[in-house]
Amino acid sequence: MIYTIGDLHLPFGAGNKPMDIFPGWTNHVERLLENWNSKITDDDTVVLVGDHSWALKLEESRKDLEFIDKELKGRKILSKGNHDLWWSTTKKITDFVTDNGFSTISFLFNNAFLVEGVSICGTRGWISENGEPADQKVLNREAGRLEASLQAGVKLGGELVAFIHYPPIYGTEENVLITEILHKYDVKRCFYAHLHGYSIKGALNGERGGVSYKLVSADSLGFDPIKVN
Repeated sequence: MIYTIGDLHLPFGAGNKPMDIFPGWTNHVERLLENWNSKITDDDTVVLVGDHSWALKLEESRKDLEFIDKELKGRKILSKGNHDLWWSTTKKITDFVTDNGFSTISFLFNNAFLVEGVSICGTRGWISENGEPADQKVLNREAGRLEASLQAGVKLGGELVAFIHYPPIYGTEENVLITEILHKYDVKRCFYAHLHGYSIKGALNGERGGVSYKLVSADSLGFDPIKVN
């Protein structure tokens, strides 16, 4: 089976940064661990939609990636979030997990993975929250990365499913470059993260323009991964 969740915000690699200061995040690591391992097996795949660690450098992310690899069951496919400042080149991060013996972690970046008839595609995206204008240069780059991922997914076959950290649509804002690419490749399902606390109320959970959108930030799901397939 395939599951997904985003925004684990693990605290181990950045000076043990706590999340308990935020409403609803008390004991979030323990809650995540219990929910995850109670239903996910080593035969399952979980797509993690960005913001995995507070680490600023790759070496600092070791304890967080170790937790993901060793403590959480299943195969994990990680995409990039806005707080993943430790994320380096694909070669560096892939070599890092290999060198540390992390055997269940792969990275979604300009590529795709075929799992149980689903082509897992995605990118970080860019901001689409009310009042925050997009950086056009970055948005163009992220749109290009999404298209590259979807093109890779087309070659693999299977249903194209998109996992994008930033919400493509939020309130009255829409990243048209992103949604146009979803439509171009006839993507029917898009999972996104990033939204927390009060902003969860404004999230789109439903169909828009033929695409079904679903928020999967950890606190919006009660730190419990949801099934994709």
